[in-house]
Amino acid sequence: MAANKEKYHEIKEELNLQNVQLIAVSKMQSVADIQGLYELGQRDFGENYVQELIEKQPLLPPDIRWHFIGHLQTNKVKYVSDIVSLIQSVDSLKLLKEINKQAKKLNKVINCLLQVHIAEEETKFGLDINELDEIIDLVKNNFAGFSNIHISGLMGMASFSEDLTKVRNEMKHLQSIFEKYKTLSTSNCQLFTLSMGMSGDYKMAIEEGSNMVRIGSLLFGARPRK
Repeated sequence: MAANKEKYHEIKEELNLQNVQLIAVSKMQSVADIQGLYELGQRDFGENYVQELIEKQPLLPPDIRWHFIGHLQTNKVKYVSDIVSLIQSVDSLKLLKEINKQAKKLNKVINCLLQVHIAEEETKFGLDINELDEIIDLVKNNFAGFSNIHISGLMGMASFSEDLTKVRNEMKHLQSIFEKYKTLSTSNCQLFTLSMGMSGDYKMAIEEGSNMVRIGSLLFGARPRK
């Protein structure tokens, strides 16, 4: 399904007024449909699958900023490290070390968001608060030689639930964690991005402090079957 031009401009206008960045979730969308949204002015796209990203990237304009937003296995970091603008889904110390390792080989710094587990659903990936504390402490003090990554914020996914009070409370929880750390300012750790909210809950996420939202189905329509 082609990108919804009217909906895109409506959402962009809404987000611009609130200084919120839009990541267009393009997983399982065709190159032609991504190109269509690009031609409307969108430059930031989010992908969930490594193979899909590395197949699409050479076929699309080079100034697209690719965000990896799905679960990333350590053995696949090497395939996306030269492509991505931001890895939003860092959910373990092991993964962060591998990203740093691959970035060092490329003589570049890779921007990362730490994914925090805030949903009650067990299927969601993410760090608990103790793991988050450990990683930020290691990074800000550079104990592990993290010279080729930059922690620029947090990412989270609230429960997929009709219980809006629960969803809002999960978002509030992530925002409170973000507030705790956003005053940090070191060479490789400065949190200014809170990526929270998707097509069904982005308005609530913005109310709770999100400044980056990941929207797919509102822009492209129902996602094709994989």
